[in-house]
Amino acid sequence: MAVSAAFWLLYDLKTHELKTKTLKKDKVNIITLGCSKNLVDSEVLSGQLRANDIDVVHENAKRDHNIVVINTCGFIDKAKEESINTILEQVELKDRGKLDKVYVTGCLSARYRGDLEAEIPGVDAWFGTMEMPALLKKFDADYKSELVGERLLSTPSHYAYLKIAEGCNRTCSFCAIPLMRGGHVSRPIEELVREAARLVKMGVKEVMLIAQELTYYGLDLYKQRRLADLLNAIADVPGIEWIRLHYAYPSKFPMEVLEVIRTRKNICNYIDMPLQHAANNMLKAMKRQITREEMETLITEMRAQVPGICIRTTLIVGFPGETLDDIEELKQFLEKMRFDRVGVFTYSHEENTSAYELVDDVPAEEKERRAQEIMEVQQEISLEKNQAKVGQVFRVLVDKKESGRYLARTEFDSVEVDNEVIISTTKRLQPGQFVNVRITKAYDYDLEGELVD
Repeated sequence: MAVSAAFWLLYDLKTHELKTKTLKKDKVNIITLGCSKNLVDSEVLSGQLRANDIDVVHENAKRDHNIVVINTCGFIDKAKEESINTILEQVELKDRGKLDKVYVTGCLSARYRGDLEAEIPGVDAWFGTMEMPALLKKFDADYKSELVGERLLSTPSHYAYLKIAEGCNRTCSFCAIPLMRGGHVSRPIEELVREAARLVKMGVKEVMLIAQELTYYGLDLYKQRRLADLLNAIADVPGIEWIRLHYAYPSKFPMEVLEVIRTRKNICNYIDMPLQHAANNMLKAMKRQITREEMETLITEMRAQVPGICIRTTLIVGFPGETLDDIEELKQFLEKMRFDRVGVFTYSHEENTSAYELVDDVPAEEKERRAQEIMEVQQEISLEKNQAKVGQVFRVLVDKKESGRYLARTEFDSVEVDNEVIISTTKRLQPGQFVNVRITKAYDYDLEGELVD
């Protein structure tokens, strides 16, 4: 009898131990690749998981999670390669017993799901860009529509992205975004204002408006372009210090937006407007719906209506059929228009885009050489513009402390992609703090400054 009792006691203890291990609470790590729009999607997913009492972190360095969700990018070859490598790394961790589940979502998954399922069977499930409710079901979680706009920020608390629309209706020949994210869908102004107000309560001071195409905003929902109205509404939200515009389209640009930028003090004198090229034959082949002459007129008018506006643009080199004469024209365009910020991408030949029917006739090495050539032109322009700032005082937003110095930005600089202002001081500054700085030294892409009381 005593032996039997001891046996069952030991059995109960072992069973309890097994149950305890089995019932260990899941912890989800979200890995985000690609653009800021993907980052917002990951933040929304985090908020939904947390609302369902699921422990979730973003880019977890501790590695104490057992489930991974990879939010992928499928825009160009380099992004696709990074996404696939990340998936393979996480599947290997799962094979080694370090993870229980690997889920993949985002643009790459939306675009190549069938092929990926066959090639990487170690992934537990694949989801497209608009399948968050289905992804949540894998966690026995419900999508809570009442939480629309609520997120767990993965950025520092003083800035955040605000996605005002999904998808794109443009038909640029090089772009696969509509294939992955569908047509343009605007979010209602009232919903965006509520989200902006929530962000302020979370400590956000800088709100960056993003969409694949900002200037189309409202056409689907209100039957007219309403970006200016949206800007005014968000500018009225108490506590927002800076509002920044990313990804405006030059064709049919809503000019009323310029008056709002000029008159509202908390809207940065900054606009990110990808132009992609300057040679008319390239613009036509890219299906950009605008000519070089029209772009120059628009930029001149923007600068006239908003004196001192900072214009950031991005360009593509190596598009099928591009010649050295086209590159020379692009360099002349940069020297004439003197943009404040420029980024250059090499053309990526993407399946199912209309440009895919063209011959990708510029070798990869030549694409890189052309990109470098363009950036050398812009580097000189950037240095000259920075040198003109020496001695001037700017209000800057402190982002972080690094190597004993503070890194900050002016209203003319967006996070990660633009210039930084380096501040050396013994005074203690906080991320998210605004200070006045006199510029003392200029470099190609950065500035140094000293605090001004």
